Amino acid sequence: MKALKFAIMGLLGVAFATTAACASGPAPDPAPPAQAAAPASAAGASDVQEGYRLGAGDKVKITVFNEPTLTGDVVVDGQGNISMPLIGEVVVKNLTVRELERLIAAKLKDGWVRDPQVSAEMTSYRPYYILGEITKPGEYPFISGLTVMKAVASAGDFTYRADKKKVFIKSIDSPNEREVRLTPSTLVKPGDTIRIRERFF
Repeated sequence: MKALKFAIMGLLGVAFATTAACASGPAPDPAPPAQAAAPASAAGASDVQEGYRLGAGDKVKITVFNEPTLTGDVVVDGQGNISMPLIGEVVVKNLTVRELERLIAAKLKDGWVRDPQVSAEMTSYRPYYILGEITKPGEYPFISGLTVMKAVASAGDFTYRADKKKVFIKSIDSPNEREVRLTPSTLVKPGDTIRIRERFF
């Protein structure tokens, strides 16, 4: 009798466990592992500012998807042109990068590539120039976030005669230089010419 009693209790226990499992439903899938945050895009030589327009000395990487022979770096020459396989010279002066993409796609679509997918990105910008009362005047490579004070440091600092309160800056898209009050945040654009004048004693 005892053996029969224990057997019945065991069967009831199994039935109860099965019922409880069905009532609670299937076990939820384990949560997927948290994805690592995407790295922030490098500032580097990505766009300096919205609407930046190409000029001599700028270097651009052009990618035509699934067309490796049409993909590579190009440099804007002194006339504001670039040269590419199939389509030859392309006038790009004063175009934005997005306008350049559309222009190249249109030229490739005209009898060369069916539905071309083109992307372009800046890899380096035209140099800037610093002149006047500076230790090492000359041409220097532009970097994103460049200020006049950083440009002065790259050129070996001011001479003892330099005016450290105001500078003159001539942008490539303007025929005239402008006088600018010098602050730690005074920015330099690609192609700018900075002139450090002599101070008045």
